[in-house]
Parts: sequence; C-alpha cells; structure tokens
Amino acid sequence: MIIDVHAHWGPWFFTMDVAGANLTAMDRFGIDLSIVSATEAVIYDAPAGNRSLAAWLATQDRHLGYVTVNPRRPADAERDLRTYLPTGKFVGVKIHTDYTRSPVSSAQTREALAMVAEAGVPALVHTWGATVLDLAQTCLDIPGLRVIAGHMGADGFAHAIEAANACDRLYLEPCYSHAPTGRIAQVAAAVDRTRLLFGTDSTLIDPASAFGAVAAAGLDAETAELVAWRNAARLFDLDITA
Repeated sequence: MIIDVHAHWGPWFFTMDVAGANLTAMDRFGIDLSIVSATEAVIYDAPAGNRSLAAWLATQDRHLGYVTVNPRRPADAERDLRTYLPTGKFVGVKIHTDYTRSPVSSAQTREALAMVAEAGVPALVHTWGATVLDLAQTCLDIPGLRVIAGHMGADGFAHAIEAANACDRLYLEPCYSHAPTGRIAQVAAAVDRTRLLFGTDSTLIDPASAFGAVAAAGLDAETAELVAWRNAARLFDLDITA
C-alpha cells in the first residue's frame, strides 16, 4: 500500500501535457491513493480550480482532494471549505505560500491556518529553507492545527528536523527536485517516525525521484510501511487496512 500525500491534478504552465498523466504515473509506481490539489487552484484561481477538481473527483476512486486556499482571499477560502469538505472527497487543505506571496509568518496565512484548524483537517503547506521553522511556530500558536511541511524544507531539511521536534502536530513529506545524499535517512533518524509521510509532487515531478530518494534511505521495514501509508491513513482518518 502506498499513499501519495503531495500530488497534483491538471496541466502546468510549462510547455508539456501532464493533465492525464496522474493515473499513469500511479500505476507505474504502484501508488494506490493520491491526495491531489488542482494545479489551476494552486497557481492561478483557487475557487475555479477547486470547483473543477470537485467535479473530477466525483468520478474517481483512487484520488482524494485538497481544498486549495489563497490566504489573501479569506472569503473564498471560507466558502470553499464549507462547500467541499463535507463531500467526503476532500480531506485536507493546500496552501502554497510562494505562489500566493503569503509567507507562513504573515498575518493572512496564520489566519488561513486558524480557519483550517477550526475545520479539523490537516494542511499541506509549501516550505523551503528555514520557512519550515515558521510553520512549526505557527502550528504551536494555533491549537489543534495539524500541518504537513511540503518538501520538508527542501534544502533546509536540517531545519525540518528542528521543526518536527519542536511541534508534535507537524508532519514531514520529502518530495524535492534534487536528491542530496542522506537527506531522508538523516531526517528519519532524528524525528518521530510516525510523522513521516510519502509525497512525490507528481505530476510536476516524476515519482521516480521520490521513490529513489526513499529507497536510498534504507529504512527498516516497519518505518518504511509507516512512511508508505500508515501514517497518512491515520493523519487523514482514512478507513484503510492492508
């Protein structure tokens, strides 16, 4: 069983056609379930992308969705959370701090994450470098908030270790466009293994990158199973047994 907690649906703004690549990639790598955000929602128009994703998810049985929130548009965010979370097809929230120009430490992102905490679902938040420390502090400041540090800080994975050890409601997923030697092994050895998740950044990045990086970490069998799916099933309250 493999659950990908960081995936996408829909075409990107690059000169390539990936709109239909999601299921193909999942089949190739044995991914059973992907939790996806709409590319349109992340990079352009959150309400339009969420609306399109909701229609598509209604026809799917191997995908669940993130409601994408733009912290600069709180009224849209509140409406979309109220509309889509009750459907059962959306299990979390996606916030991309860079595309929205809304740093984790900004007032608008903190307010958006407070809204997420009230909704009772996890939030996947883009982190890079030391911003994962800001996410940990925000999580500590907002009671009940559960967050996934997307890319676990990327090149700032040492900060991700500090962040995860500072806040027991912060989870780490590893997808990254580079593969520094020992990155995942170092993180896995230093943090609570029940807060490690698997994510690929598909269809922006080929899942081979994440699979190779995790394989290179040499995780023991029990930890590998937690990373592959058990931790995600628990975090998102999914009724899955293997």
